[in-house]
Amino acid sequence: MFDVALSSAGSSIALATSYDENYPPENIIDGSLDTFWPTTGMFPQEFIISFSALMSIGNVKILCSNVKGLCIEKSTKTDPVDFEPLVDTEFEHTEGQMQRDELKIPVTSACHLRFLIKSGFDHFVSIHTVSVDGTAVH
Repeated sequence: MFDVALSSAGSSIALATSYDENYPPENIIDGSLDTFWPTTGMFPQEFIISFSALMSIGNVKILCSNVKGLCIEKSTKTDPVDFEPLVDTEFEHTEGQMQRDELKIPVTSACHLRFLIKSGFDHFVSIHTVSVDGTAVH
C-alpha cells in the first residue's frame, strides 16, 4: 500500500469550500508538511479528494490544527456524488500544537473521499496533510 491521496499519485482536489490563492486546497495533497489549507470562520467546511481511479483504501492519516468534529465519507462513482459515511470523529484540543490522527477505517473501495469539518476549536482551522493508505483496484 502507498499514499494514494498524493497529487504525485494522480489525486486532485475536486472541491473545497474555502479558497486563498496563497494557501490553495491542493496544499493538502502536495506531500509537504510545510504547506496547508486554511478555512474561513464558518462551519461546516469541506474538501473532496478525488483519486486517479477506483482505489482499495485503508487507514487515513491527517495532520491539522483546531479541528473538532470531522466526518469522512466515500464515493465509488465516477463523479463525486452519492457519498456514504466512513468515520465520524471528534478530535482532542491540542492548544498551540498540531493534531495528528490516524483514523482506522475498514478496507473499502473509493474514487472520492469527502472530508466534512463540522466544527472547530477556533474560528479558523487548517489542514496540513491527508494521507490515505491504498492500492489501485484492478
